[in-house]
Amino acid sequence: MSPPCTLTVETPDEESASAGVIEHWRVTHAKTGDALLVRIYEVLHDSSHELGIDPGLQKDGVEADLQRLLAEQVEVIGDRLTLVRREYPTAIGPVDLLLRNPEAPVTVELASADDAAAAHVAVEVKRRAGIDAVEQLTRYLELLNRDSHLRPVRGVLAAQAFAPQARTLATDRGIACVVLDYEAMKGTDSGLPTLF
Repeated sequence: MSPPCTLTVETPDEESASAGVIEHWRVTHAKTGDALLVRIYEVLHDSSHELGIDPGLQKDGVEADLQRLLAEQVEVIGDRLTLVRREYPTAIGPVDLLLRNPEAPVTVELASADDAAAAHVAVEVKRRAGIDAVEQLTRYLELLNRDSHLRPVRGVLAAQAFAPQARTLATDRGIACVVLDYEAMKGTDSGLPTLF
């Protein structure tokens, strides 16, 4: 039975009590009204343990974790890249990572000698990349390539998994797709073959 459910402990009726039932546990689904009745005949051991303040659950491997790890390990995207900034601001929202390849040739009109070293990579990080992620990165690239100090900017979509349509659309738009292995990036990859 899926949540939300409520549990009530009931005293058994005479018929159940004569059969040896000492308690009824009724689990009721809040939306559908479905109920599950558990009959308790004997309690062999009952204990409770104080665990202290509930720290809550923390989800591991969220997009922010991937972004942080990728910023520390930009070589996953490509050799000789350096991090310019995480959450690089644009008029339509921040690009997750902006990287720079100082060795890449520049094919734009240079405003100064310092511009010659600028060839940039905009990286959008997702847990699972869909078509919306490709569209988002496309909008960022259009905006960033208008900036004469940044262009040319190429795009990389980095994710743990890709929808097939997203990969096709990204390839069609000249956006590279990089599959991220969160466990390996985190340093906890056992190296053993896994089923999934």
